[in-house]
Amino acid sequence: MTSLSNKPLLNQFLSSLLFFHLLLIILHFVSSSTASISSLSSHFAHSNSKVKIAEETKEAMALLNWKTSLHNKSQSLLSSWVGTTPCNWVEINCDHSGSVTHLNLSSYGLRGTLHNLNFQSFPNLLSLNLSYNSLFGIINSNISHLSKLSLLDLSANQFTGRIPSEIGKLTRLHVIDLSGNRMTNLIPQDLGALSSLSKLDFSSNNLMGVIPASLGNLSNLTTLYLHTNQLSGSIPQELGMLSSLTGLELTTNNLTGVIPASLGNLSKLTTLYLSENQLCGSIPQELGMLSSLIDLDLSRNNLTGVIPASLGNLSNLTTLYLYTNQISGSIPQELGMLSSLTNLELAINNLTGVIPASLGNLSKLTTLYLFENQLSGSIPQELGMLSSLTDLELSTNNLTGVIPASLGNLSNLTTLYLHTNQLSGSIPQELGMLSSLTGLELTTNNLTGVIPASLGNLSKLTTLYLFDNQLCGSIPQELGMLSSLIDLDLSRNNLTGVIPTSLGNLSYLTYLYLSENRLSGFIPQEFGINNLTKLKIFDLFENQLSGQLPDNVCLGGLLERFIVGGNHFIGSIPKSLRNCTSLIRVRLEGNQLIGNIGESFGVYPRLTYMDLSNNKLYGELSTNWGKCQNLTSLKISNNNISGGLPPELGEAFQLHVLNLSSNKIHGKIPKELGKLMFLFELFLDNNKFSGQVPYNFGMLSNLEQLNLAKNGLSGLIPDLGNCKKLFVLNLSNNHLSKYIPLQIGNLQYLQNLDLSKNFLTGGMPQQLGDLKMLEILNLSHNALSGNIPSSFDQLLGLTSIDLSYNQLEGPIPNTKVFQKAPEEAFRNNKGLCGNAIGLNVCPSTYSHNLHVKKGNKVMKLILALLGIVFLMFIIVKITLDVCFRKMNIKNKTKEEEHQKTFSVWSYDGKMVYENIVEATGDFDHKHCIGVGGYGIVYKAKLPTGEVVAVKKLHPLSEDGVANVNAFTNEIHSLTEIRHRNIVKLHGFCSHPRHLLLVYEFLEGGSLKKILNNDELAPGFDWAKRVNVVKGVASALSYMHNDCLNPIIHRDISSKNILLDSEYEAHVSDFGTARIMSSDTSYWTSFAGTFGYAAPEHAYTMEVSEKCDVYSFGVVTFEVIMGRHPGDLISSFLSTSFASSSYDVLLEDVLDQRLALPIGQVAEKVVLVAKIALACLHTNPHSRPTMQQVYQKLSTWKSPFTKPLGMITLRELIGLKNLM
Repeated sequence: MTSLSNKPLLNQFLSSLLFFHLLLIILHFVSSSTASISSLSSHFAHSNSKVKIAEETKEAMALLNWKTSLHNKSQSLLSSWVGTTPCNWVEINCDHSGSVTHLNLSSYGLRGTLHNLNFQSFPNLLSLNLSYNSLFGIINSNISHLSKLSLLDLSANQFTGRIPSEIGKLTRLHVIDLSGNRMTNLIPQDLGALSSLSKLDFSSNNLMGVIPASLGNLSNLTTLYLHTNQLSGSIPQELGMLSSLTGLELTTNNLTGVIPASLGNLSKLTTLYLSENQLCGSIPQELGMLSSLIDLDLSRNNLTGVIPASLGNLSNLTTLYLYTNQISGSIPQELGMLSSLTNLELAINNLTGVIPASLGNLSKLTTLYLFENQLSGSIPQELGMLSSLTDLELSTNNLTGVIPASLGNLSNLTTLYLHTNQLSGSIPQELGMLSSLTGLELTTNNLTGVIPASLGNLSKLTTLYLFDNQLCGSIPQELGMLSSLIDLDLSRNNLTGVIPTSLGNLSYLTYLYLSENRLSGFIPQEFGINNLTKLKIFDLFENQLSGQLPDNVCLGGLLERFIVGGNHFIGSIPKSLRNCTSLIRVRLEGNQLIGNIGESFGVYPRLTYMDLSNNKLYGELSTNWGKCQNLTSLKISNNNISGGLPPELGEAFQLHVLNLSSNKIHGKIPKELGKLMFLFELFLDNNKFSGQVPYNFGMLSNLEQLNLAKNGLSGLIPDLGNCKKLFVLNLSNNHLSKYIPLQIGNLQYLQNLDLSKNFLTGGMPQQLGDLKMLEILNLSHNALSGNIPSSFDQLLGLTSIDLSYNQLEGPIPNTKVFQKAPEEAFRNNKGLCGNAIGLNVCPSTYSHNLHVKKGNKVMKLILALLGIVFLMFIIVKITLDVCFRKMNIKNKTKEEEHQKTFSVWSYDGKMVYENIVEATGDFDHKHCIGVGGYGIVYKAKLPTGEVVAVKKLHPLSEDGVANVNAFTNEIHSLTEIRHRNIVKLHGFCSHPRHLLLVYEFLEGGSLKKILNNDELAPGFDWAKRVNVVKGVASALSYMHNDCLNPIIHRDISSKNILLDSEYEAHVSDFGTARIMSSDTSYWTSFAGTFGYAAPEHAYTMEVSEKCDVYSFGVVTFEVIMGRHPGDLISSFLSTSFASSSYDVLLEDVLDQRLALPIGQVAEKVVLVAKIALACLHTNPHSRPTMQQVYQKLSTWKSPFTKPLGMITLRELIGLKNLM
């Protein structure tokens, strides 16, 4: 029973033991599984970490590899870029996984390329901003691997080459900015696939070709900037599909065709800039549908037609620029509805009709420019309601009537320009209420009456121009209250009375013009005391003033132009002039001044023009004149100068005109004058010179007039055959002997030849018949013998002849001038005959073609028998002679036409006009080589084979050129300008359809063209560039200082500087603005090129030589940088001198397409950069003159001895007294 009872217990124990073992097995299994899972998880985590580290390392290595390729200085700027974790580096952002998403190195001063930046290493990059650095080279096509890129900004660098079409694959791109580089070639069509794009800026590059129509697919685009390139073709209609667009800027390109009407669909557009292109056609009415538009600029194109009235619907418009086009018709009344308008500029067009009174409703208007149109009628009284107006310019129109008194209500007005109209009546007293006025110009009108005394209330006035009117009465004393006045010009009126003493109170007065009036009395002594110390120009020319000149007129040491000729002044030369080294022009002629000329004048380094003629000066000429290195004109005729002519005068190498006639100068003419290679007028007549004419006068290749008459010169006439430009030669009343040189026949432009009253012998040279342009010939009172040469038959231009008192014989030529000559022209000769008054008819024995001899009877018999044969030969011979003679005459006529092509244009341009029309295909656009503010330039190959540049001026009104004689005289004065660095103006061709200016054609094209061409630029090396800068400086110095009437260019830019095949610079467009205005002395309208114009010109419209100096500085920087220096100049203007903008190394701004200059060339480049910076000074008075610039460039003294790589712009600016 016991064993049976224990058996269940044993079974229970065994079951429990089995369960326990089973539990242990399960627990072991679970434990093993958990360990395995833990081990596997740990393995996966370790693998992910390795991937992350590898990706970071890959991005870091790519960035470090790029860093090492940059220039050394650039690498130091990225000193934090070390290690393998780029997320900790400067200007780099990463996502949560540690991958680079943003790279922003804008304005870091980096220099290098993108060649070693592997874009494939950045799969998660969202934004890439490398703007405002000095990166160069091309943009690689593998940029397309940045598939997530949203922002690409590479602006303001120096990238070249094409825009990669692969960018079109970056479909997530929102912003792309490549502006301010040197990108070339076409805009890729593929960009039209960037459907997310909101901003596209390719401005300020060298892009060519057309604007792709595919850009019209960018429905999200808000900004499209393509301005300042070389884009051509028309504006695509498809741009009108950009429904989100707010800003469209296509300015400064070569776009042609019409403005698409589809642009009127851009309902969100706020800015539309299409200026400075070659757009034509009319302004679309549809633009009046742009309800959001704020700024509209269509200026500087070739737009025609009328201004659409629909523009009056643009209620948000603040700026409307339509100036410098060919728009006609009247100004729409509807423009008076533009209630938000602040700037309205319609200047330089062909607008007619009256100024709408509705413009008086524009209460917010600050600027109203309507100058240089053909507007007529009176100035509306309603303009006096424009209470916000600051600038009102209505000049150069056909406005009549009086100046409205209501203009006196414009309390904010600073500028009032009404010059060059036909306004009449008196100047309203109410203008004296314009308390903010700084500039008042009423010149060139028909204003009468007196100058209102109320103008003396204008305490802020700096400029008062009233010249060229019919104002009378005296100058008000109250003008002496204008405490801010700088410029005062009352010249060319009918003013009488004395000069008010109160003008001596104008302590800021710099320019004083009172010339060509009827002022009398003395010059107030106050002018010579301490007040007028800033005076630069003192002009009292052609009045009735008397008394003595003030001794202290140059007390301030700034006097540049002292012009008091044509008065009744007596006494001596002012003492202060002797040491007045600032003098540039002095005119004292036509007075009764006395004194010793040798003691009255010193050395003047800037002097260009001196005229002391028609006075009572005595003494001997000083050697100091030879030390005036810039002197171009010295005139001291009709005085009592004695002594010899100092040889030192031959050291004044710039002399163009030397006139010492009608004095008592004796001795020999110094051979040193033969070194004056620029001389074109030499007058030494009516003195007491003896000896021979210097042989080296024949080397004066620019000489145009030579007058040595009425002296005691002897010996032979020298060989003047090389004086090819000579048109007046007068050696009369001397003791010259022997023969007339054959070489005189080489002077093809000679018009006046006078060798009378000498002792010349021998025959008259046949070569004189080659002087096709000869008009006056006087060989009288000599001992010439023989016949008059038959070649004289060809002197068809001859108008006056005198061969009297010689020993001439034989027939006179059968031409009109000989047949109509007075009896005195042939008196006292040996036996002249012919069909003229006082001469006998020539006997039959005279024959030009046959010489018949007497023979014996046998010979007569033989002749009689053979008469028929001889007669036949004679007939044949005569026939052939006549034919050949006609052919020769015809050929010579053609040669004459070829030689005279340009000389006749100023008189009869019909033939030339027809040739030009044919050569240009009736001014077909394919012959167009340029477009300017005043006309279009064409290349024309004339029938003679000569190639010229023809500028077709924009159409003018019937009175557009106010005075035909003045226009013609202006042309003649400009054609007389001769300078190796100025494009030659041959003349003009006037036709009812057009006015054409004809210039020398230069095959090298413009400076801008070469700098913008990556293929041509490398051949334009540093030496050539430095020479171009020097050439432009020489031209401007000549225009400012050496012309009889100084010329301000007003539009110096790289497009107006042309190069010949030797890279010699030639300044063009130097006279167009002057020709197109009847007021040739003062301009106040903007006529420059944006980006080159001086700040004061752009803001105040005032023009001076210093405006050209500033533009020269811009061009000079453009030459050495290889691109327009706009960014650099902007940084200067927007920062102080302490800013780091000036710490840029000079070598970093030089054109990177060229190797850095070395040796002397490097020194010259440094000097050029220094001069350019000086010319860019914001204060005009702190800029050098072009004469100073040219002098410095001619001496080439480097301002530094340190290496180029160590020179900063700050050091260049910091140099003092370089000028």
